Amino acid sequence: MSLITIIGRGHSGTRAISHTLAASAVFMGAPLNASGDLLPPEALYDACRVLARHVGWAGGLTWDWSALHTMPIPAEFAQLIGDYLVSVRESPAAHRGWKIPETTLVYPWIVRLFPEIKYIFWIRNPRDCILGAHLTDDLSDFGVPYPATDDVRLRRAISWKYQYDLVRATPKPRHWIEVRFEDFILRQDETLARLEDYLDIELAKIPVQPEAVDRWKLDDGVTCFDFFAPAMAEYGYEMPAQN
Repeated sequence: MSLITIIGRGHSGTRAISHTLAASAVFMGAPLNASGDLLPPEALYDACRVLARHVGWAGGLTWDWSALHTMPIPAEFAQLIGDYLVSVRESPAAHRGWKIPETTLVYPWIVRLFPEIKYIFWIRNPRDCILGAHLTDDLSDFGVPYPATDDVRLRRAISWKYQYDLVRATPKPRHWIEVRFEDFILRQDETLARLEDYLDIELAKIPVQPEAVDRWKLDDGVTCFDFFAPAMAEYGYEMPAQN
């Protein structure tokens, strides 16, 4: 039996891996929406707010998650996660998992509750991630403090940075793989082979849309911010000299 979850901000293309797993006899919970997210999400959203009470903020784009790695996990949080995952927990399927982008907001405690999960960190060029609206754009809805702004793209970019930094600040679990959305789309066979080796299961090949890559090139708005630079360099995305 294996348990799998996907970590990645909204609009990172995580539906592609959720659909792939579901098509490969991995039970991804029930019911699911069109994006492959496990529903209903309210218990998970409340769990995000419980964790956020313990996030330190030094102002600007600097947060402190260190307490999350050692403090006792509140029983309220564990209960909410258990409630959210009830269909996954009770399934007799040999391979089970779930996907919803907000899992990223509670990742430090998910790792501690489920250290043996096989984690898939799904990455996409942040310039594409911030093109469309997502529920996590306004982090304050989940109790996370951040610099207030009326600039919608900047708000989305801050949310992207917060979640990227949160993942990077969390000690890596035993089972961990990082996959770029662009590689899954443009080098699907090679990427599926990597995932099959990691998960030790045969994966279905779903239809993909190459035009989903680099959509930012068709956008006239601001799509890049200086604080994207470290992540873009790490994952091989080109940082423009100026936006």
